Amino acid sequence: MCELFAMSARLPATVRMSMEEFSRHGGLTGPHKDGWGVAWYEDGDLRVVKERAAAADSACLRFLRDNPFTSTFVLGHVRKATRGAVASRNCQPFARELGGAWHAFAHNGDLPGIDDALPLRTRRFRPVGETDSEHAFCALLERMAVEWDIDPTPSLDARRAVVEEIADALRALGPANFLYCDGDTLFVHADRRHQSDGTIRPPGLWRLERACSAGGRFACEGLDITAHAQPQQVVLFASVPLTGESWSPMERGAVSAVRLGTLPAGHAG
Repeated sequence: MCELFAMSARLPATVRMSMEEFSRHGGLTGPHKDGWGVAWYEDGDLRVVKERAAAADSACLRFLRDNPFTSTFVLGHVRKATRGAVASRNCQPFARELGGAWHAFAHNGDLPGIDDALPLRTRRFRPVGETDSEHAFCALLERMAVEWDIDPTPSLDARRAVVEEIADALRALGPANFLYCDGDTLFVHADRRHQSDGTIRPPGLWRLERACSAGGRFACEGLDITAHAQPQQVVLFASVPLTGESWSPMERGAVSAVRLGTLPAGHAG
């Protein structure tokens, strides 16, 4: 199984130590040696860095660690290949444009039969690689495009409904933990995953929420944030807790919709 990491912050935040720990899971302390990737939003654009090499051995990832970027949304992934070649095209996160915005996606799990269960009828979005994860992303965008074509700024409720619809379909096929961001909202769906004891069961994802007062600094093993002149709020998601903090396990089927480091009222999955 792959491992996922995501962050949403009220103000641009640095993810130096989280990525360092995430790198260790990507081949050093974990079995995920078939590639890695990280995507972050910056000034309305999306930057994606991916490699087929193990994250733990990556000079590129060490450069990112030593020269940290800042962002309000970050998605990370380390890969254990189950479908598709060990190649950059099959590394995640994946990215596509829809409605004048960059959309990013990363998935953990196995989805046998997805080609038949969720066929890509419009051919508007096509996979570049061979993974079931990228097919799932294209299926999500194909359905999401209906909302964006009707309304250039679809409501959070409309977008969340599409995410839940696709999540329900994916869970019927197999473990379907995923991260999806459209630059405005981070959607996180939790399912089940291969646990360290060999069983497949929840939790598929864990969540950590933290705040920092104005002018203060929040630091732990997994994250380092300076609040500067305004209070900072951060929500983190990961396949396994990355720090000794009190991470909360997410229930199977839960969908979190996160904006500016907070879970909007009525949308805390």
